[in-house]
Amino acid sequence: MKWNKKLAILGAFVLLLWLFPTKGHAQSVDDQASLFTEEQITVLNQLAANLDEKIKGRVYIVTTTSNDDSEETYADNYLRNKVGNNQNGSVFLIDMGQRGYHVSTSGNMIDYLTDSRLEKMLDSIQENLSAGSYFEAAKSYLEESSAYVSDGVPGGHYRVDRDTGKITYYKVLTPFEIIIALTVASIISLITFFWIKSTYQLKRKTYHYPFREKATVTLADQSDRLTKSFVTTRRIPKPSNNNNGGGFGGGSTTHSSGGGTFGGGGGKF
Repeated sequence: MKWNKKLAILGAFVLLLWLFPTKGHAQSVDDQASLFTEEQITVLNQLAANLDEKIKGRVYIVTTTSNDDSEETYADNYLRNKVGNNQNGSVFLIDMGQRGYHVSTSGNMIDYLTDSRLEKMLDSIQENLSAGSYFEAAKSYLEESSAYVSDGVPGGHYRVDRDTGKITYYKVLTPFEIIIALTVASIISLITFFWIKSTYQLKRKTYHYPFREKATVTLADQSDRLTKSFVTTRRIPKPSNNNNGGGFGGGSTTHSSGGGTFGGGGGKF
């Protein structure tokens, strides 16, 4: 009887799990090189989960000892396999075999982690890696990325393709511009409302609108046109393989890989 009771309780528990599965966040740390303790992985996964919520995407940390490609190629491929081309995300690679590191960005993370921001982040990462502080390097990547996401995309931001030199500018509204736009729109709306109201103040019982005679609808072709984005092209020398993303501090340097667009940068330690 006791065993039957235990089996019944166990069956009910399994049934509840099947009917109401627990929500969990997929692991963001792929520690192939065994650089982190279990406690450190838990901390990093939590920081990554918080950043995922901010960017509506995924961020990762991967360590390896068996990479035969360049750090950039490995990181781009890893990120593409995880989130797909041009989706929101980033990955921080620590390559112990080649003593290199790389941060690869995609989607909105390209715009959040501009070249100048990346340069500051990578300086901190390299310092920690050179000292053997791998956990601190990974933690710095997540915390600084989160801070930059909170700061938002800088005004006047643009992307520059390092291979073609094509520059794409994006209009980013500042909080002050948003407040001014809302204020002006509100004033114009109120003026329009009171003007129309005063114009059509007619007595209900003495006037009837001939809606049947005037209920005519004329359909016309409509086309959509993209605004607030424009492209200029100029030739820019390809950057050298150094410690930052590309050296164009005012924007984000990008490159094409496997059908997707990626940003980022890295170096050796």
